[in-house]
Amino acid sequence: MKVDPKLEAKEMKTLSVIVPVYNEKSTVGEVLRRIRAVDVPLEVEIIVVDDGSSDGTNQVLAVLEDSTIKVLTHPVNQGKGAALRTGIESATGDIVIIQDADLEYDPEDWPKILAPILRGRAAVVYGSRFTGERMNMFPAHWVGNRMLSLLTNVLYGSTLSDMETCYKCFDRRVLEPIHIVSNKFDFEPEITAKVLRQGYRIYEVPIGYIGREFDEGKKITWRDGFAAVRALVKYRFTTKL
Repeated sequence: MKVDPKLEAKEMKTLSVIVPVYNEKSTVGEVLRRIRAVDVPLEVEIIVVDDGSSDGTNQVLAVLEDSTIKVLTHPVNQGKGAALRTGIESATGDIVIIQDADLEYDPEDWPKILAPILRGRAAVVYGSRFTGERMNMFPAHWVGNRMLSLLTNVLYGSTLSDMETCYKCFDRRVLEPIHIVSNKFDFEPEITAKVLRQGYRIYEVPIGYIGREFDEGKKITWRDGFAAVRALVKYRFTTKL
């Protein structure tokens, strides 16, 4: 495996934040407030992708959208992977970070995540929920996440503790040759597999995590775990990025 940074040194000036949103009218405003409040040494581009919300999220975003927030809309719900694909295609920043809109992850962790890229120590950084503070992760989700990370490590020779984390951060040049096809939560194993297959080492930093209950809007289920396994196996043996 190649040693990071694989890419030539580049001054990082801009950060693109991709925020996929589906039926998050009660939390998206607070997430965007926190995004604006976090102190990072970069110009920040915020791209919100409303993935066919039906709960009034679009009305909240219409009020919040301004020169600092770009809102893209899917007319019908397609899934988190589709929303992220739309956001990444529109991103212009030197660095790209993914931020969920459900308050499980706090942008206050961004400086820790960005630091390895800004210092030239890594091209890809993941925030690990298993090495930082956490609350309210279901036991089944804990086991499932650890098993998926173990499978990733076995198949790709990595040492990840949290493959399924939302907080994934990239030097945008890493993403340029990658074509994402997943529409659902299998985006996570697909992007991880394709990054690892390019020879990048994924740097992990500890982050905080406050999990939601299903009655609070949590969407991922055990069925998504099976889709993740299929994706990890599939992208290990396919030749296309």
